[in-house]
Formats: sequence, structure tokens, C-alpha cells
Amino acid sequence: MSTEHKNLQVIASLVPEGSRVLDLGCGTGELLAYLQQHRGCSGYGVELDDANLLACAQRGVNVIQLNLEEGLQLFEDRSFDVVLQLETLQHLRNAEHMLRETARVGRMGIVSFPNFAHWPNRLAVLRGRMPVTKALPYEWYDTPNIRVGTYADFEVLARKNGLDILDSFGLQSGEVVRQWPNLMASVAVFKFER
Repeated sequence: MSTEHKNLQVIASLVPEGSRVLDLGCGTGELLAYLQQHRGCSGYGVELDDANLLACAQRGVNVIQLNLEEGLQLFEDRSFDVVLQLETLQHLRNAEHMLRETARVGRMGIVSFPNFAHWPNRLAVLRGRMPVTKALPYEWYDTPNIRVGTYADFEVLARKNGLDILDSFGLQSGEVVRQWPNLMASVAVFKFER
């Protein structure tokens, strides 16, 4: 089983069965399709890319074309049980605003992002270079990431915005990392509520 599929299953296990889900930056809709088939969930994906929209439709996933930079005014407060924001925060200009919107629209939020404090990244920076890893696969000059963050940084941001962290851990090669996740995991995962 691929690391991506293992990560998908770990994230899916955080979503209560039968939840109404909004997946921000849903890509090809793989996670939403999985949640529908295996966890009895319903909901929508939000995506900007035309090819991904088509892939979602082919998977039978409801999808809305929307630029996340413009916010989520389309959705009422607490209109979803769970809002997923997986691997999207690092691409947004106003990540803090989108985090607040996630907390507003959903009763619960689940966020994941590449953890810049993972030890191979630290080692690359000590050598004077920006890291290129599986979680951060681009060179500094062609990355779609606008920002980088760490597991520890998100804890501070969550507190600043009045979010209660219900669960948090790292992911490394598809495995959950609970001991020293800021150092030992390439991906940070947080489950929170307001």
C-alpha cells in the first residue's frame, strides 16, 4: 500500500462515520470518495483546477469550483460536521484567515501540511540549502508553496485563534508519529474545534 493511501486512511479514520464533510482543495476527490464508500459520509469538495474537477465528477464526488483565497462566504456557520484542509494551507496567502473560516464553517476541522521542522529539512538548512523531500518535493524557485510551517508553529496559531486541539500527530511514510512529531514527521496533522 502506498504512503499516500496509508495517509488517506489515517485521515479518514479521524472523520466520524456519517459526517457531512467539506474538503477544501480536494484534488481529484479521492478522500471524499473513500469517505462516502467506507464511512457513510456525504458532502462537497472545493477545487479550482479544471482537470481535478473532472476527476471528482468521474468519481461521483460533488465538487464546487472556488478559489480558496476568496474565502468561504458561500457557506453558513457550522454547515458541515467536518471541514478538511489537507495540504492546502501552505499554498494560501492568508492561511490564518482560511483557518478561521474552516473553524467557522465546520463543527470540527482537520488540517495537514508539510512539517518544515522534520529532521531532514533541518539538516538541509544547516548545509545551507532549502530541503527537497517527498513532502516538500520542489526546489525553492519553482515551489507552489507560499509558506512553510512546523508542527510547533501550528500549535501556537491554533491557540492564538481560540481553537481547541482535539488530536494531533505527525505522519511519516504512512505511519502515525506521536513521539516528537515536530522532529520525526514529514507531515503534521491536527484535529480541532472552536
